[in-house]
Amino acid sequence: MQSFNPLHLAALGRVHDEREARTAAAAALDIFGNVNLDLMYALPGQSAEDARADVTAALEFAPPHLSFYQLTIEPNTLFHRYPPPLPDDDAAAGIGDAIEDALTGAGYRHYETSAFAKANRECRHNLNYWQFGDYLGIGAGAHSKLSFPERVLRQVRYKQPQQYLEQMARGEPLLEEREVARAEIGFEFMLNAMRLTDGVPVAWFAERTGFPLAIVDAELDAAERRGLIVRDHERIGPTPLGRRFLNDLQAMFLPRKSRRPPEAALVPIPVRGES
Repeated sequence: MQSFNPLHLAALGRVHDEREARTAAAAALDIFGNVNLDLMYALPGQSAEDARADVTAALEFAPPHLSFYQLTIEPNTLFHRYPPPLPDDDAAAGIGDAIEDALTGAGYRHYETSAFAKANRECRHNLNYWQFGDYLGIGAGAHSKLSFPERVLRQVRYKQPQQYLEQMARGEPLLEEREVARAEIGFEFMLNAMRLTDGVPVAWFAERTGFPLAIVDAELDAAERRGLIVRDHERIGPTPLGRRFLNDLQAMFLPRKSRRPPEAALVPIPVRGES
């Protein structure tokens, strides 16, 4: 969807209009039932009232799942070359809060950074990613994450269909395969797990990485001191502050040579968006 507002759709350069968005949503829900509507916020010229109108329009369809992503400007895009006027950080945060309040009031649970679901309708596919589960990619451009007792592998298959078919015929479909290094495994796990509102069981770190939680003890201690996580012997999860400053929380687990200076101030940065 991205938006039900024709002005915002035009500003985003979308090829569909409001009528087509509504038609597609109605058809998808009629045919499939189990549907996610994907919207964006903090759009060029968008106010909190505009965002609430998008929420109201989405709720008319009563979808089991909703995603709301904050627009971010990515390199090598038209918006990066010609930046549009966007709401500032405070306004964007206010819009995000208004969306959460409206959806929570309508019976949706904000279970992941950008995802809301009715009871027992969380996206199992994405939960597997966020819980650092395994998956096997099949087809052109597909990615895999495969865990073994002694290592975790990531794979990427050839992206172009014809090249993929040719490489498959040779028995060599992989464009890239790499083992996740010990220095990276804590970041990869926390990059996903800290997106979840409830966090994850402590035991999952060792179970799903093959390394003891002690390898990230210093990072966990620092995050706890800054009020970004809460943990006990059973679970680790983000605090409301950690959810607001998720990029900063995730960056604390980067390999040391990749980290920002420790004195860097907390700045609310969108964790994912599209442009």
